[in-house]
Amino acid sequence: MSDIELRHLAAMAAIAEEGSFGRAAARLGYTQSTVSQQVAALEKAVGGLVFDRPGGPKPVRLTPLGSVVLDHAKDLLAKAAALTDAVDRFKAGDGRIDIGTFQSVSNVILPSVVRRLRAEHPGCDIRLSEEEPDQPQLGNLDLLFYDGRIDDDAEQLKLLDDPYLLVAGAGDFPDGPVPLKRLDGAPMVAWPLICDQTLMEQAIARGGARPQVVFRSAVNDTLLSMVRAGLGSAVLPWLAIRGAGISSDDRLRVHELRPSPPPREIYLHWRSGRTHSPLAGRAIEIAIEVAAELAPPAGASGG
Repeated sequence: MSDIELRHLAAMAAIAEEGSFGRAAARLGYTQSTVSQQVAALEKAVGGLVFDRPGGPKPVRLTPLGSVVLDHAKDLLAKAAALTDAVDRFKAGDGRIDIGTFQSVSNVILPSVVRRLRAEHPGCDIRLSEEEPDQPQLGNLDLLFYDGRIDDDAEQLKLLDDPYLLVAGAGDFPDGPVPLKRLDGAPMVAWPLICDQTLMEQAIARGGARPQVVFRSAVNDTLLSMVRAGLGSAVLPWLAIRGAGISSDDRLRVHELRPSPPPREIYLHWRSGRTHSPLAGRAIEIAIEVAAELAPPAGASGG
C-alpha cells in the first residue's frame, strides 16, 4: 500500500467516471499511456486488477477489488483536496494567529491591526489574550506585545517610545509642563508595581519627588476616575492616556513633566528562529505601520 500515490487514485477515479482510459487522459491532461502506467502501478500495489477491459467501444468496468479500492480512494482524494484548500488559504493569510497584548496596546494599537488584518483576510482567525504578568512568556503565542524585553527565547522589535505624562484635575497645576519636584509628597493614584511601573517610580524618586500613593489599580479608567474625583494625580504612559480618550474631558489636564521619567518601550516579540505564517508576518508589518503613525507629544519623551 505504501507504493500507492494520489495520482494513481486520481487516474482510477477519472477512468471510472469517464468509462475509458482515453477520455480520462484527456480530462487529466495526460497521455493515454501515462494513465495506463498509473493504473498498472496501482494494480501492482494492490495485487490485482481494478478494471475489466473488454476492449473496443465497450466501457471499462470496475472489478470487485476495484470497487473496494475506489471507495477508499474517494475519501483520500477528498481529504487531499481539503488539504490543498487549507494550505492555499493558509498561504493567502486565512489561517489562525494568537496574539498576547496588554491594556494600552489593546486600546490604541491592536484595533487598527485587527481591522486591517480582517479587511485583507476575511477568513482569518484572530485570537487575543490580555495579561500583564511580571514574567511574560510566549508559550503558544505567535506574537506578544509587552512594555519591555522578555526573558524568553524570543526575538523582539521595538515599536515606539511611550513617554510618561502627568494627568491631574483641571486647575491643580498651571498650564504647561510641571516640575517633577512639585509631586513630592503629593497624593497620587498609580498602577500596581508590575511591568514598568517600578522603574518609573524609581526614576521619579531619583528626580527628587516621592509622591504619596493613595490608591493602586491596574485599570486605567479606574485611575482616571479617581483623578476626576480629586483623590490625586496620576503619572501614566501616553498610550494609556490616548486610549482613555480624555482630550475632551474638561475635568482633567495632561501635563509634561520636567524632567520627564524615561519613556517605557513598547516591543513586539515572537519565538526565536520560528518561521512566521503569512498572517503573522503581515500582522508584524501592520503593527510597525500603526506604531509609526502614532505621534506622542513633541518633547514629551525628553528631559
